Parts: sequence; structure tokens; C-alpha cells
Amino acid sequence: MKRRNFIWYSLLFSSGCTAVKNLNNISKKSVSDFPKKLRFTVTDVKGSQELQRDYGAFRTVLEDILNIKIEFFPVESFIAAAPALQLSQVDLVLAGPSEYVILNARAKALPVVALTRPKYYPVIAVRANSGIKSITQLKGKKIAMRAKGGTAGHIYPTKLLLDAGLDPKSDVKLLFLGDRGMEALKKGEVDAIARSFSGYEKALRDGGLSATEFPAIAIGPPLPSDVFVVSNNLDSAFIERIQNLMLKHQDKLLKAILVSPSNEQFQGSKMTAVVDADYNIIRKVYKAIGEGDFIN
Repeated sequence: MKRRNFIWYSLLFSSGCTAVKNLNNISKKSVSDFPKKLRFTVTDVKGSQELQRDYGAFRTVLEDILNIKIEFFPVESFIAAAPALQLSQVDLVLAGPSEYVILNARAKALPVVALTRPKYYPVIAVRANSGIKSITQLKGKKIAMRAKGGTAGHIYPTKLLLDAGLDPKSDVKLLFLGDRGMEALKKGEVDAIARSFSGYEKALRDGGLSATEFPAIAIGPPLPSDVFVVSNNLDSAFIERIQNLMLKHQDKLLKAILVSPSNEQFQGSKMTAVVDADYNIIRKVYKAIGEGDFIN
């Protein structure tokens, strides 16, 4: 599979990985020398209104904790977040695992805090009356995935298809339907859906459906946490301050995130230090689907 097959990755910013900076090598700058403002975005939330709806409470609490002004900087996708980081248009980004490895490799973004997600593993589900019992039976079928580049709703399910001997380009038809996947499956417009387990449960609940009617035929391994990353243009002492304060006050921040019903996937979440090696599983998937050069 060539890179042109992933046209949604077409970007003109520079390539190359970066080693994570050692945040222990702190400069002697005083707090008064730190930035007076941070621009914040979330890779899978589009538009200022959506950011305010889903992360307005979080922004308010983070402003209080860091004692600094936080401004939203909406991006159309995680692809757009990379050049925004490079151009210093955004300073702090909440990204999924797949987005993290891209932002780390392409924009040299630095991980600060991991945000765990319970029940975060990929699921492929079908209609019970379809007769489909295994992934291999999806050959020639339509599969609803959530969004291009999404960890549980695209990247890892694609790996599950490959592991089952299916070519995702020729053996199946992938449709990116966002949150409409379960409805499309119910109507027979697609033969299967790929989602995170928490997203699968939510889709069943919202539709008044049951796992008996729409059983999972494949469940992947637990996936790494989401990550708050920052621009590498920020001072190391300032980055460490952000990290320490977010971890110290995580209860307040997590409570604020959960103000929005849209963030229910973070029920039971924790903030932890980032272990970059945990994301090697995602890097391996990129190599498995023929896109390893993109994150090198």
C-alpha cells in the first residue's frame, strides 16, 4: 500500500521523529517569564461552538489551575493540528493515540499528560441475522468506520482486517460515517461497524438496541491513552509546570471534562505521566498497513 492511498495524510510540513525532551532539564526562568496565554484544541472536535460545549468547563478550570489565559483554537482535523503546532498557532492539544504518533513524528509535539480511557479497544460488530461470524466473512462487504485516522474507529480495525487476510483496499468497502454507523448497520446499508467498545455501547444504548441483535465478532487489544501534547517551542520549565499542575489537580480537570455528555468515554479516566513506548503498538499498526514511512 503506497502513501497515495492515504490521501487524507497529504501534508506539506516537515517529516521526522523527535526524541521527547527531558523535562527535568529545567531552565531558571521565573513564572513571570512564562507565556501569558495558551491556545488549546482537541483533534476530534470541530468548531469553536463544539469546543466550548465539550471543553468549556475544562478550559475554565485549567485557566484557574495554571493561572493563565486559555483560548480555543479550533482545527478541522488532527491533520490540521500538526501544521498549527509547527506554525505556533496552537500550544496545547488533546489527541488520540493515532493522532499522537503523527503529531509527535511530524510536528515534533511533546507529550505532557496521558488521559486514560476505560473500555478503549476496537470492536467490529454485525447484525445477528447476517450470518457473519468472523472477520474473514466480511470479504466483499461494506464496513462503517467512524473517522479516517481514528485509532479505534479506523487504524486498528484496519489492522484486524489485515490480520484476517483481507486487503482493506480491495476486499472490503470502507465507509466513514461518523456516529451514523450503527444506524446504517441497522438499516442494512452496511454489513459491519468498527468502533471503540465504549462507542459501540453508546451506539447500542442511544438506538435502544442490544448486543444480542448486533454482536461483536472481533475485539482488539486495549489501546493506549489519549495524550495532551504541547508545542516544542514552549520553554521546558513551563512544560513541566503544566504537567505537574495537571497531574496534581486532575480530579478537578476530569470532573470538568465530564460536564459535557459528549465526553462520557472518559468516565473513570485518570491522568498519568506519558510513557512513549506504550504507543509503539500504534506505530506497528502504521507499518502493518503500509504507512510506516509516514511516522519515521
